[in-house]
Amino acid sequence: MYLWFKLLHLFFIISWFAGLFYLPRVFVNLAQVADTEGAEYRRLLEMARRLFRFMTPLGMFALLFGFLIPFAAGWWGQGWVYGKLALGLGLAGYHLLCFFLLRDFAAGRNRRSHRWYRVFNEIPVLAMAAALYFAVFKPF
Repeated sequence: MYLWFKLLHLFFIISWFAGLFYLPRVFVNLAQVADTEGAEYRRLLEMARRLFRFMTPLGMFALLFGFLIPFAAGWWGQGWVYGKLALGLGLAGYHLLCFFLLRDFAAGRNRRSHRWYRVFNEIPVLAMAAALYFAVFKPF
C-alpha cells in the first residue's frame, strides 16, 4: 500500500502546489486593478474562484495520503514525519487564508498591495523546500 499512497500523494501534491503557486499570482493582478466593478476585475475574480474550487479537493487528498504514508511505511513516531505533517497543516492554513483573501476581493475589501501578494506567493515555495528536505534527508 505504501507505494500506492506515495504515488497518490505525489500526484495530489504536484497538482495542489500548481494552484498554491498560481492563485496568489492572480491576487497580484487583482490588487493592481483599480476598477473593482470593471470587466477585468470580474474576469480575474472568476479565474481565482474557479482555481480555488479546483485546488481544494486536490489539497485535501494530498493531506490525506500524506497522513497515511507514515502508517503504511512504519515511520510513525519519527520526528521528521511530525515536521512534514506540520508543514502540510501549515499549507492547509495558507490555503484557508487564500479563501479569506479571495472572499475579501469578491466583496471589494482588499486592503493589501500587489507587493504584499508577491511576498505572500513565496510561502509555498519555502514550505515545499522544507518538506522535500524532511522527506529526502529524514533529519530527525
